[in-house]
Amino acid sequence: MVQIGDRFVGREHAPFVIAEMSGNHNGSLERALEIVDAIAATGAHALKLQTYTADTMTLDCDHPDFVIGEADSLWHGRKLYDLYDEAHTPWDWHRPIFERAKSHGMLAFSTPFDDTAVDFLDELGVPCFKIASFENADLPLIRKAASKGKPLIISTGMATLAAMGEAVEVARSAGAADVILLKCTSTYPASPADSHLLTIPHMREAFGCEVGISDHTLGIGAAIAAVSLGGTVIEKHVTLQRADGGVDSAFSLEPPELKMLVEESERARQSLGRVHYGPSNKEKAALKYRRSLYVVADIKAGEQFSAQNVRAIRPGFGLAPKHYDAVIGRRAARDIARGTALSWDLLA
Repeated sequence: MVQIGDRFVGREHAPFVIAEMSGNHNGSLERALEIVDAIAATGAHALKLQTYTADTMTLDCDHPDFVIGEADSLWHGRKLYDLYDEAHTPWDWHRPIFERAKSHGMLAFSTPFDDTAVDFLDELGVPCFKIASFENADLPLIRKAASKGKPLIISTGMATLAAMGEAVEVARSAGAADVILLKCTSTYPASPADSHLLTIPHMREAFGCEVGISDHTLGIGAAIAAVSLGGTVIEKHVTLQRADGGVDSAFSLEPPELKMLVEESERARQSLGRVHYGPSNKEKAALKYRRSLYVVADIKAGEQFSAQNVRAIRPGFGLAPKHYDAVIGRRAARDIARGTALSWDLLA
């Protein structure tokens, strides 16, 4: 179990739902604060930002290396610099956004993308740091974030098992209070078929830490599946309305969907229970409504039990139906009235 602020993350607690705003504020602080309010109303546990500027991420350069060339990308043909400039959250917005989240009782933190962002967020008193999938190979950044002695959440998109091991080792040796790993597929949107959520229990066993999902698929199905496999953290991008557009809107949840995710993920967790057979305590009262053997026609003493006078019917106060063959052909020990639950003492 991991403590982040006043929240506990673990299988004995509701899944820790992180709502990622990313660039869905569309360059408006007013909209950003509206998103915070909408997220809080869903019951999500935390708000997350991304802390960078275009200049801390890349170069303002027209070289093909700095232009998104994948034809199937949401951002095909755009310069990296322009995309990050549009999507970034101005650093002077962080405090009012975080304060709005805290006023609702939500945790608020961010993903730093360089050392200056780590220091900036630490000064704001964030309860933890998140390392993005594209930065999980940046061991110096992980070391810097871990040195603040707070929990570190690491998305594992594109990382091999060996690379994950390096990241976890660096985080732990550099002072991270705890490490949480999130299974992630770094495509936008991601295909459920590429999510490979069966990796989640393997990650938990391999690294001995809490695990979850940073989910870029559409809808909430993959996130619920992650909980059923032992995931304790869910991160999803959130916007007010996908129709409003924005860099991440296509794979973001709207508030009613996020509310459903919060509720259904907790139902999924509760439903896991333990390995159990037989009636639960609450089911025991219903056992009487199962079928059992009853006399369905008056029988005289010495008369044979037959299909005409014995049936398996509800309720369940008689012999179990599995004894039917052992009863048929036997004789009655006394007169038996129709509607009598069959018991062994009624057989001669």
